[in-house]
Amino acid sequence: MNPDSIVAAVTLPHDLTPFGMFMAADLVVKAVMVGLIAASLVTWVILVGKVLELFALGRAVRRGVAAVAAEAGIAGLARRTRLPRPLAVMLAEIADEIAQTGRDAAGTGVVAGGLIERVRSRLSRLEAAASRRAMVGTGLLATIGSTAPFVGLFGTVWGIMNAFVGISESQTTNLAVVAPGIAEALLATATGLVAAIPAVVVYNHLARRTAAFRADMTDLSEGLIRTLSRDLETGRLDAGSLN
Repeated sequence: MNPDSIVAAVTLPHDLTPFGMFMAADLVVKAVMVGLIAASLVTWVILVGKVLELFALGRAVRRGVAAVAAEAGIAGLARRTRLPRPLAVMLAEIADEIAQTGRDAAGTGVVAGGLIERVRSRLSRLEAAASRRAMVGTGLLATIGSTAPFVGLFGTVWGIMNAFVGISESQTTNLAVVAPGIAEALLATATGLVAAIPAVVVYNHLARRTAAFRADMTDLSEGLIRTLSRDLETGRLDAGSLN
């Protein structure tokens, strides 16, 4: 019998399923694939958590926009009960700024314009803070999407190095001897792609959802500023009613 055939018969594994190749892989390649599988699981956990979070945040902001559109003035909004949290926080900022101004909220001219600008600045900071909170966790997705293919490639290179070492030790160039090791190595690259592609897709999806949430927050703050401006011009705003 051909010596190469004898070596192949001895060393060729019978289980060439993905799980079988994983179990037969080198320890380093196994560690790479386990890490990539863990990263893939993290991607799906972030997807579920962030979708639920952004859905709840977006619904609360849209309720706030509807409340501002339905109410004639800031004081009327402040008298409402069970306000959506984003609207309640913005109203609290407006009331605090009016209190710090230390004057009649129905003032006119430069003073009223200064109040509007200060309120706009406060609400802009709230928008930025809300956007940062909404993006928490998505940076990890960007990291997974950009690094997972290279981590998988490292596992592949390591596995192929071991396959060539096996060729040297067995003193044969029979493809049946080296093919299983190469297949195990290539499985690491496939695992890297399985981790990276969903991470990129999920990151882009959450970025779009966050941009929509940011736009809703802007609509809410601009609606409050318009309402405040009308109240100042018509003298309908009672600062004490906001406290």
